[in-house]
Amino acid sequence: MKKIDSTKRYEMLKERMGNGDMDRRSFFGLLGAAGMYAGVSGGIMTAMAQQARAAGTELYFEGWGGVVSEALRKHAFNPYQEATGNKVVDSTFGGEAEVLTKIKAAGNTDGHNILHSSGVSWYKRWVDAGYGSELNLANIPNVENVMDAIIAPFKAITPNSLSAIPYDYGTTGIAYNTKHVSAEKAKELGANLLLDKELKGKIGAWGGDWANRAWYGALQSNQDPNNIEDWDAVWDKARENRDLVLKYWSSGAELMDLLAKEEIYVTEAWSGRVAALQAQGHPIAYMDPPNGLAWMESMFVLKGSPMAEAEELLNFMLDPATAIAVAEGQKYPTSLDPNKVEMTDTIKALPAYDPTGKLDKLVFRDPVVWNEVEKAQSKQWNRVSKGG
Repeated sequence: MKKIDSTKRYEMLKERMGNGDMDRRSFFGLLGAAGMYAGVSGGIMTAMAQQARAAGTELYFEGWGGVVSEALRKHAFNPYQEATGNKVVDSTFGGEAEVLTKIKAAGNTDGHNILHSSGVSWYKRWVDAGYGSELNLANIPNVENVMDAIIAPFKAITPNSLSAIPYDYGTTGIAYNTKHVSAEKAKELGANLLLDKELKGKIGAWGGDWANRAWYGALQSNQDPNNIEDWDAVWDKARENRDLVLKYWSSGAELMDLLAKEEIYVTEAWSGRVAALQAQGHPIAYMDPPNGLAWMESMFVLKGSPMAEAEELLNFMLDPATAIAVAEGQKYPTSLDPNKVEMTDTIKALPAYDPTGKLDKLVFRDPVVWNEVEKAQSKQWNRVSKGG
């Protein structure tokens, strides 16, 4: 039988798979056959097989859905797939707690690689649970453009390595329908707008995070959310709010739907989702009350993930052109430093955007303080939410 140069045979087979003429199983089978016919083993065939497998690696991504996932898919995942041949399989979660529960039940992280993780508190929780990875930052050179202020809290938890790269930030403020609530009233009441009895049955709230409910309960009881001394007062305010709420929403998509259809007039809300509603022409205003909650989100890579491909994806996502396009699409500012990367007017106009790159005017949840009380206070919220 005539021998065919192994490299040419490999390229022919790779082209056929790329054209859809064969599946990956057939490709690897014929790749092995090509090695035997060409009389090669070890080095060349091992390297080619590794390249082939790398070209077909699947990365499983879990995020928040809606406009956020749409922006990531359009501006990051699809271009990355076209550039590398790797595939990003994305899905939506209702919250990271459900992902953690699934992983613990399974006893492994199979099918879970990268999470659009909610800030430093969850970063610490994942690391403490033993699911942190160790990113090789040399493979993510675009990390040099990330704000020092946004990456420092993560380094404080894992000073010797990082399991995630901060990607965006925003605030959980208050959205209100300007047809039914005046700007003057909103400014006067601040966080107490969510306790306005005149709006009973037209108030919404996020029910998926006990800490969010507690943060607003602290503001409404005139306490520093990062130094709560009277938890009874916090939950009394949560009860007061509960009795006025039409519905606890569970996702950004549901939040937007309730506001767009005017089923609710007032709710705490994520800044980017409100910006998306405003872009659609809805009469929704947004304010951050004093000491309102700011947060940062990261791309967290779980232990056991294909690290080289994950690092390649993160670097791709941090490319200024990609990061800016995603930020404009999802309506949350990018983690890139505006002193290093020129931002567009669209990003500069986003809620929570900090032109200084220092984030010193935003108030973030202290992960040590909040994680320590989670067990007891999350149980208390469960009781309150059920009428207790």
